[in-house]
Amino acid sequence: MKSGYGDRSDRPARAPRDERGERAPAKRGFGDRPPRAADRAERGERSERPARSFDKTLPAAGRRFGDVRPARAEKPRNPAPAARAERNTDTDAAPRTPRRDYEDAPGTLRLSKLMSELGLCSRREADEWIEKGWVLVDGERIDTLGTKVRPDQRIEIDPAAEAAQASQVTVLIHKPVGLVSGQAEDGYQPAITLVTPENRWEGDASEIRFSVSHLRQLAPAGRLDIDSTGLLVLTQDGRVAKQLIGGHSDVDKEYLVRVAFGEHSVDVENHFPPESLALLCHGLSLDDVPLKPAQVNWQNGEQLRFVLREGKKRQIRRMCELVGLEVIGLKRVRMGHVVLGALPPGQWRYLSADESF
Repeated sequence: MKSGYGDRSDRPARAPRDERGERAPAKRGFGDRPPRAADRAERGERSERPARSFDKTLPAAGRRFGDVRPARAEKPRNPAPAARAERNTDTDAAPRTPRRDYEDAPGTLRLSKLMSELGLCSRREADEWIEKGWVLVDGERIDTLGTKVRPDQRIEIDPAAEAAQASQVTVLIHKPVGLVSGQAEDGYQPAITLVTPENRWEGDASEIRFSVSHLRQLAPAGRLDIDSTGLLVLTQDGRVAKQLIGGHSDVDKEYLVRVAFGEHSVDVENHFPPESLALLCHGLSLDDVPLKPAQVNWQNGEQLRFVLREGKKRQIRRMCELVGLEVIGLKRVRMGHVVLGALPPGQWRYLSADESF
């Protein structure tokens, strides 16, 4: 007899349960489709994932993957002065050493610059002396670079600095053609290679005893190009360098220049226009910068005498090109009060104590 509604005899057998009491999935034959997610949900095989928590107060230790991290408390970028004052002084950085009141006052300048402007030494030397504690300002020893002072303050130099400065030398060389003034370049030797005991002029009256230490930091103060000859000054003394090539230098330099004008290499003076000679004295510009007035006059029919108070690169050669002259030879014979004199080419001598530029 067929069962009626609710009779279980006609129902399919229940799927066996596993050891956890859950129904095992029914066995599928080849070609049977896998159960859909909706089917699994209906059978209760997998429960829905819990919704993500948006509780921003959840502590870090209790957060799970997918939880939103708690918002960080914003820190004030610039704490108020009162807040800064309340910080624990035991944990703050050590206070800076207070600077002198006059260091940042109007009208002050760096000590090294003032020393250079006063002609005491070069700025490089000033920095070295300050680091060594050889400089006193109003009786107080200064050993900090960058210290600023007032121009009216009293500056004193330690005797050790004066002794170091007195030991510095200045060398005068008669540079020949083919040597460069400064560092070696393009295979050409620098003029300093001439400063050896063997090349010292026998007419040197300075009574300075040669030392290898004199070659240390010996640098040219005013250059001569490789095709020029004459007086070249090498010095260890920053005061001499500033006097000769500083921005406000007023030391004049004298040159003898042999020239040609077009096809004329003899009696050039009679073929060269007087108005062009006037331009050499004043009115020319190099690199769009007007040149300072110069003294230019004929020494003889083929040779000009130039006296300049500036020293731009290849200045005389470029000046001559602007007025149609070709430089055949160029020789520097004087710098300030110091003359080349009888110093032979390729030889050198010391600047004596009674000489100055």
